[in-house]
Amino acid sequence: MGVERKFVKNGLDKAQMAEYFSKQLERAGYGGMNINRTPMGTQITIFAEKPGMIIGKGGKTIHKLTHDLETVFRVDNPQIDVQEVKIPELNAQMMASRLAGAIERGLYFRKAGHNMLRRILESGALGCEIDIAGKLTGPRKKTEKFVGGNMLHAGNPAMELVDDGFAIAIKKLGVIGCRVRLIRPTVKLPGRFKTVQVGAPQETVEKKPAAGIVEIVKAAPQEVKPEVKPEVVAEAVPEQAPEAPQETPMEESHTGSIEERMHGDVMEHKHPEYDYWHPASRLHKKEEK
Repeated sequence: MGVERKFVKNGLDKAQMAEYFSKQLERAGYGGMNINRTPMGTQITIFAEKPGMIIGKGGKTIHKLTHDLETVFRVDNPQIDVQEVKIPELNAQMMASRLAGAIERGLYFRKAGHNMLRRILESGALGCEIDIAGKLTGPRKKTEKFVGGNMLHAGNPAMELVDDGFAIAIKKLGVIGCRVRLIRPTVKLPGRFKTVQVGAPQETVEKKPAAGIVEIVKAAPQEVKPEVKPEVVAEAVPEQAPEAPQETPMEESHTGSIEERMHGDVMEHKHPEYDYWHPASRLHKKEEK
């Protein structure tokens, strides 16, 4: 078998297995699968809302699925692992199945599409696109599209980052296809950037290294000795020179006897030619010749 035929056969087998699981595990809330081929066999991971219904009582259901994979699809040593989906609103296959079930029960397709879109975006999805195609309002085929958030349509990111789910609703007028595509909140979209406001540069404070044992011992408080105040020595005051005696006016010599007396602290005297006493230090007028 050529390489091209092998890739085509692997893709066809995967599509048939997904269709088989969606029919058999519809009540368990089937949410897609992953296939990994290893040297020990083929590892198949099934995502479901109710893992207990897939395992079955005593593993009866999962043994039946393993047997069907070996006999019908010729899978080499299949090993089935079941994982629970904690948030069904972020699984495209589950949402497509629920949308198809709501339309089959008679809910108007526009109301069902808007309700499903709102639930997916409120769960944190970055973007969602819902396509409903078939005989919706008349005898001719019509497609209604409900879009919210951001969605990738081309290139490798659209194949790897977008979760895709498809289900059909069987009505009296025909089959209605429901396709749900969404981007989970954990996906990093390419080409997106954020602006960061840069503030003023902060001054870096140098941290001192932790002190070791030697530094702690050196920094220990030592015994404080009482301060000895030095004796105050009186400064020698320079001796002041004795004041020079003021020159007293020389008394003039008087003729005759002069009487003296002490009037309090003042020495007085009296001349014989005058009848009054006056201080002895008073200057006498010189008689004009």
